[in-house]
Order: sequence, then structure tokens, then C-alpha cells
Amino acid sequence: MPILRFEAVRREIGTFVILDDVSAAVAHGERIGLVGINGAGKTTLLRLAAGTDTPDAGRVVRKAGLSIGMLSQEANLDAAFAGAPDLRAAVRAGAADVEADERELARLEAAGAEGVASAAYAEVRHRFEARDGYGLDQRVEAALSGLGFEASDLGRPPVSLSGGEQTRAALARLLIADPDLLLLDEPTNHLDVTAIEWLEQALARRDRAVIVASHDRAFLDAVVQRIWELRDRRLRVFRGAFSAYLTQREAADARSHKEAEVHADAVAREQELVQRYRSHRKYAKMHEHERRLEALRAVPVEAPRRRTSLLLSGDSLGGGGAVRSGDLVVSVRDVVVGFPAPEPGSPTSHPVAIARAPRLDAQRGERIGVVGPNGAGKTTLLRTIAGELAPLEGSVRLGAGVQAGYLAQLRRAAFHGQTVLDALVDAAPVQPGEARSYLARFLFRGDDAFKPVAELSGGERSRLELAVLGVSAANLLLLDEPTNHLDIPAREALEAFLRQASATLLIVSHDRRLLESVCQRLWVVDAGRAGAPGWIVPFDGGWRAWRAAATDGWTVAGELELQSRRLDGGRPVPGAAGARPDLPPALRPAARPAVDAARAGRREPLSKDAYRRQRALVDADLTRLGLRKSQLELALGRPDTQANFVELRRVSSELADVDTALAQAEDAWLALEERAPR
Repeated sequence: MPILRFEAVRREIGTFVILDDVSAAVAHGERIGLVGINGAGKTTLLRLAAGTDTPDAGRVVRKAGLSIGMLSQEANLDAAFAGAPDLRAAVRAGAADVEADERELARLEAAGAEGVASAAYAEVRHRFEARDGYGLDQRVEAALSGLGFEASDLGRPPVSLSGGEQTRAALARLLIADPDLLLLDEPTNHLDVTAIEWLEQALARRDRAVIVASHDRAFLDAVVQRIWELRDRRLRVFRGAFSAYLTQREAADARSHKEAEVHADAVAREQELVQRYRSHRKYAKMHEHERRLEALRAVPVEAPRRRTSLLLSGDSLGGGGAVRSGDLVVSVRDVVVGFPAPEPGSPTSHPVAIARAPRLDAQRGERIGVVGPNGAGKTTLLRTIAGELAPLEGSVRLGAGVQAGYLAQLRRAAFHGQTVLDALVDAAPVQPGEARSYLARFLFRGDDAFKPVAELSGGERSRLELAVLGVSAANLLLLDEPTNHLDIPAREALEAFLRQASATLLIVSHDRRLLESVCQRLWVVDAGRAGAPGWIVPFDGGWRAWRAAATDGWTVAGELELQSRRLDGGRPVPGAAGARPDLPPALRPAARPAVDAARAGRREPLSKDAYRRQRALVDADLTRLGLRKSQLELALGRPDTQANFVELRRVSSELADVDTALAQAEDAWLALEERAPR
């Protein structure tokens, strides 16, 4: 039985029809993905489902007693949430029924033995336990941790949070509330990859219904079981996740176009026959075919309209183009990125270091993704390479002939008082007609070219920024979240353009499909801990290779150690968070070639004293590492660790490091045995 049903719903704004004859149903426990281009009506449909908007025709039927929770794209905190003493209490209040039972239990317990022995106490306690009331605090901390909040954030008042933090907090409260129907409008906005993956798991574990509107294709594939597509004001339902929907939609569109062609041919044929029999004065036959023609026209068959999408091209406006740069495009050496010391009189008078990058290089034509958690320093690194910020330490050098173009995550506040056409003409010395033809590639057609920039939506602003960037002669593109505000067709067009671009690309993104399809290598940014700056290291592989390596124990700290061995002769990188202490000679990587040589019989046996000393060192490390591994495995199984996503990640990472060191110790022990005195 459906818990919610749309029946021939129509919604208009003025004379513009957003939704027309929309009919669909939501069953208990269904996970539905809502897709469509920007402006297709996804948010409107969610508001109709939530009851915050009403249809102009048709009706929305909800099951009696249905609880609904909705996350909007922009934070809109209610008075109770904003007035909570701290973030933990604000999110905990999502479970209002559980808190009410908790207060009632406390009241009955305060009444003494008589209250505890009452039937009311037994009933409330049973309900409290059924709702997992005793685990409420644990679930609150797990949700906040999983969505990217640190332990130090839990005591902050909600009003002190930024807009993105407020949206994440509102999402955490909804997950704690656990309504019968959860409506999410672009929930992955403001989330980094780790938080997105946690949310995917949380939604997949839910046994209640969810409708999620999203442009994140990987997220939809991981979460939903059905797709609702809004196109041409109508809703179509597809089975399966997003990838299955793409295949089904392509096949359905092909069938529809074929049926429309057959129908048009049949209409044309009947019209021809009517005219022929009329000219031959065979009126009986003419009327017969007139009836057939009327029957065909009574059931029109329309093919889906061809979707307009971005037409990005490597051809520069005006016929020019980027010059060829040198082989080495970007060189970063021992850099600390951050913000300079503020003006005198500020609360802090020292520079703020965000992240350190010992060595990063980008060669001509490379496509490099910059990944890491929010706030770790990805944007700061891009701004430093773009020249907007000076490095606090070290050097950033651009190669010969490099011309950089920078697309900021927070779209620029320039173009004051300008129209879309003015903004482009100012960026490139071209005629208005040529500029309008170019803007049409970015879906600014007709009067859209004369729209004031101040009135553009987020998606339109992103398209204008890409258009302006496209007319520059840049051969190094620094793109900070280029898919922000873009719908799925626009993202796919951008990906195709970037794959074919000759420019060197540095891309900060949380869009896993873009990273997977475009980027050949990664720069991985690890957030600092306890106020210390984080670290940035290269990874020689794409998105999937990095995720597989991270699952197998790859860490930034381990990569820093390997990098120092390759480049600095084994000297550890000072201050690297999580780096392991110096290992005995038998465990150092410099000794590993010797291990291989020993196995090949090219090394002489050790003396008894040397063998005894090295054996003692290796045995001590085997014992120490084995003990630490046991401790970490026990910690990994504790409920408090499982509930704290940040602590779970830290323990898992350290356990992977210990496993690697233990394997090295075992190799060293085997190599040492081969060199035992004879």
C-alpha cells in the first residue's frame, strides 16, 4: 500500500506550467532518486510531497499519520533548532518522541519505587527501548561525525555555524528523527567525499522511504532503487539505480522516436490517399481514409524533445588559442599554504598555516584531481598556484609560457551592473553577434544574453563563468568545484570537454564521476590535527585506484615517508602527522634490496654478534607491532569507536600502517635467517 500518492498533479506559476498530469506512488521503504535538468520542477515536487506547497489541479494523498522530514537546498533553521544551547542538543531534538519518553521515565523514577513499579513506567520503558533510546546519544555523535563535524564542534551554538554547516546539521537532525518519508533536495551539497560515502551507507541502512533529488550520479547509484525523471513537465518512472535508468531511458527514447516517425508516416500516407480518392471522385474510399486519419490524429504520438546541453569546444572565440607551455607546468617545493598575518589589532597576529606540500609537479597536458576533506586546504592550494595567495614558506613556480585561468568555487562578484553579453564582450574583443553565437553553446539563447548577471541562478552563473574562462588563452585551468550548480547533462558535457582539452588541468571536486572519468592522477590533501597544518602528497593513479589503495591501507603519512626515502635519503618529513617512528636497520626500506640480494645468495653470512644484535631488534619490533595490532583490533570492535566516524577512520588508518610495518618486520626476519651464521 502506498504511503504517498500523486494523482494527476498540475502546478503552475503564473502562466508557466511546471508540472502537468504527474501521477506516481511511494511505497514503504522505497528509495527513489528524482532527476531532471535545472528548472524541471524537482524542488516543487518535493514541496508538494512535504505539504509546503499545494497543486493547482489533482491531489497529493498521504497515508494517515505519515511523518515527513524535508531537507532544503539552503539552510532554513527553525526557532527551536537555532535556539538550542549547542549543536549536540539541536540534533538530538530531532528525536523529540524519544526525548519525551526519556523525560517521562525520569519523572516516574523520581517518584520512587511506586513509579518504577507502575504499568505506565513499563509501557514507556518498552517504547523507549524499542526506539533505541539508550543509544540516542551514540547515534547523534555518529551522525555528526559522519557528516564531517569534529568533536570540538558539538558544543558550538547552532547560530554560530556557517550556511553549509547549518545544512549538514539539519541533515543530521533529520536522520536522527528518522521519519516515515525523508525528502532530500541536493543533500550532497556542502559534503566532502568521506561524508557523502557515510550518508550513502546511512540511507541504504534505512528501512523507511526516501526521495532524493540529486545531480550526484555516483550517490544515486549507491542509494536509490528507482528513478523518477522529470522532463517536459511530465514524470516517468524507471526501475533500478541511475546507471540502469540511463540505459532504459536511451532505449525508451529510441522507441519513442521510432514510434513518432511511424505515426507521422502513417498520417502522411492517409492524407495522400484522401487527396487521391477525392481527385478520382471515389468518395466512399475517401471517407474511409478520412476516418482513419481522424483516428490517427486522435491519438497523437510525440517523440521526447531533444535535450539542449552545453556545447563546449576547444576552439577559442575569435580564432586565437592558448600557446604551448613548457613540459613542467607547475612546480611546488616545500610549500606551506595558508593565510598571511592579519592587520595589526586583530585577535591573531600570526599567519595561519593550512597545509604543507613537500613536492608536487604537474606536467603539460596532465589532468590532476585535488581531493580531501572540507577545510583541509584544497581551495587554498589552488589560490596559491593561481597567485591570489602567497605561500607562507617554500616556492610555487609556473613553467615557461604558462597562462593560468582560475574558476573559483565561490563564483566571482564581478560583472556589477552588466548583462551576460557585456561580461563576455569585456573578456574577449569580439563582435556582439559572434559573442551571442558563442554564448548559445552555454545555453544563453535569445533574450537570455541580455539578462543582468545579478539575476542569474547558481547554475546560470556557473555556465557564464565557464564561458568567460573559455575565451581566455589559458593553458593551465585551475577549476574549483566546476560542477557546482550544474545539472547532470551539463556535467556530462563539461566532462567530455575536459577529457578532450589540451590544457593542463588541476581540478578540486567532490564529484566522483568527474574525478573518475577525467583525472589521471591525484593530489591528496589530508586535514591537520590539533591545530597543525595538513599535508598534500601526489598519488600516481586515478580515483578508483586511490580508493582501492586507501582500502588496502594507503595513507598520506605513509606516502610522505616513502617520498622522504626516495628524495631525502630516508630522512623523515618533520612533523608529518601519523608518521611512524624510525625503524631499526633491518626494517628500513634501504635494506630491502639487501634482503632481495640475500635471498639470491649474494650476501655473506653475518657474524654471531651481528646476527644476535639484529635478531634482537627484529624480535622486539615483531613483539611491539603485534601487540599494537591486537590493541587496535580490540579498539576497532568497540561500540564507541564504531559510533565515532572520525575515530573509526583514525584507528583503521593506524591499523593499516601497523600491518604494513609488521609485514616489513616479517620480511626482515626471513632475510636475517638467511644470513644466520653457519
